[in-house]
Amino acid sequence: MALLGQRPPRSAPAVGQAAAGAVGPGPWPGLALAAAGVALAWGTHRLVPGVPMLTAAIVYGLAAAHLPGARAWIRGRGRPGLTFAAKRLMRVGVVLLGLKLSLDDVLGVGWATVAMVLAVVAATFLGTWWLGRRLGLPGDQPLLIATGYSICGASAIGAVSDVSKSEERDTAVSVAVVTLCGTLAIAVLPLLQGPLGLSDAEFGRWVGASVHDVGQVVATAQTAGGDALGEGVLVKLMRVAMLAPLVAAVAMAVRARAAAPEASGAGRRPPLVPLFVAGFVVMVGVRSTGWLPGGALDAAGVAQELLLAAALFGLGSAVDLRSLVRTGGRVALVGLCAWVVVGGVSYAGVCLTG
Repeated sequence: MALLGQRPPRSAPAVGQAAAGAVGPGPWPGLALAAAGVALAWGTHRLVPGVPMLTAAIVYGLAAAHLPGARAWIRGRGRPGLTFAAKRLMRVGVVLLGLKLSLDDVLGVGWATVAMVLAVVAATFLGTWWLGRRLGLPGDQPLLIATGYSICGASAIGAVSDVSKSEERDTAVSVAVVTLCGTLAIAVLPLLQGPLGLSDAEFGRWVGASVHDVGQVVATAQTAGGDALGEGVLVKLMRVAMLAPLVAAVAMAVRARAAAPEASGAGRRPPLVPLFVAGFVVMVGVRSTGWLPGGALDAAGVAQELLLAAALFGLGSAVDLRSLVRTGGRVALVGLCAWVVVGGVSYAGVCLTG
């Protein structure tokens, strides 16, 4: 059973885009709008720390695309830059994400925790992808939502959508539902620590294994103190380490589909290991050497968050709420079920390895 099915041909460019061979406006108008969106998202996070900057960025992108009179500009002059942000800047952000993980972190968590993380990732990915296909979600939405829930939210969705050549609409919808559930976890999971009988360290491991984005893990785990925060981040980074093999597997599926005799077109086969995934692995190696000072790692962390915020603003601007409404109920159901799966499997894993 293939993870990637055949998709209908892409629609023609929107009215207002530059015709082939003509000199268009270039990426700068869209990039300027994305920068403004990032600044607004950063300001929102500073004023209301409970609202993650990445969440605010995708909301502002969606809002900008639906302002009266703005949609035509975004689809025309703004589209090249916003697409550049959603794809190219996302890749750079994923590369920098590798600096959050070192081999010492991986070796320090123990084999029982590694096995638990692998089980959570596998069960969440396969279960969510299967359910999305069963409910008839269009395009690559089942694949992308499964990726976001099982690995690391928007960053993983961006990486996989890049190699699977997913439509911007599918990517944006997937990011939206995964980001929403990850944000809700910040408020919901701390309320469950007592009823579930979890110690602070166990709660941290549960959060790290079940919450999607690294920033959301930090915001959720810190409510139970330093021990929970440390355990949560370590387990979360183990899930981040699964990003490279998952993207490589998707790239292999895309190559196999392109090489199939019935495949139409003579498009170039994608590389087995995309360059930005190789960059992610290299950054893990660089972090593992211990050569980089803390200031450089902090600066890279800020740059990564800003780049991902710009990418999510670009993705949000590609969402058409009218088309989203047609599948919104099914997307929400898949998201809710996936949230239950990842929470339940990770809780069982924490109990078994505690």
